[in-house]
Amino acid sequence: MSTDDAKRRAAEAAIDYVESGMVVGVGTGSTANHFIECLAGIKSRLDGTVASSEATALRLKAHGIQVLELNAAGTLPLYVDGADEATRQLQLIKGGGGALTREKVVAAASEKFVCIADDSKLVGYLGKFPLPVEVIPMARSFVARELVKLHGQPELREGFTTDNGNLILDVFNLEIMQPAELETQINQIPGVVTVGLFARRPADVLILGSADGVETLT
Repeated sequence: MSTDDAKRRAAEAAIDYVESGMVVGVGTGSTANHFIECLAGIKSRLDGTVASSEATALRLKAHGIQVLELNAAGTLPLYVDGADEATRQLQLIKGGGGALTREKVVAAASEKFVCIADDSKLVGYLGKFPLPVEVIPMARSFVARELVKLHGQPELREGFTTDNGNLILDVFNLEIMQPAELETQINQIPGVVTVGLFARRPADVLILGSADGVETLT
């Protein structure tokens, strides 16, 4: 079974969490795109969606699914999104697609966060995947120097600008044993918009698709 098929299995399983009349937060990336395909089949039951990126908003609209602004929608009952890495404690690294800030906002505004991924994303500890940090442009060099002090190796994501008009530093060679503490530490560096650690607000449910089926961690 391909990785793509495993992602699709996880996305299909997440549909069980969607109830009639919900406004659903929708994430960004390849696994979230499978979820959008599944949502299209039940769009008549939805009161709308909130997108975590411009790309997701365009994809939802292309399927005829209503997209609302988070400011208008208020608290969401459900957010479904993928991850670049996940632990059994449901702590995540996200932001490989560059939408980490909006993803973090929508996750924080949601009562339940269901993370969907193929089983290769499950790790013993976070950090093998380079940790994305969104920074305002004028702070790029300063933030990079501060990240080096935390024993990371930051690299500018070349030719990439976030939906918010900012830059991303991808931090290599971290072994993240205390994700919540590191999340707080990096977020307090002036010029950081947010870091792609989802530990202070982890997933509530992690659905892992594999050749053997689906495993659900809570």
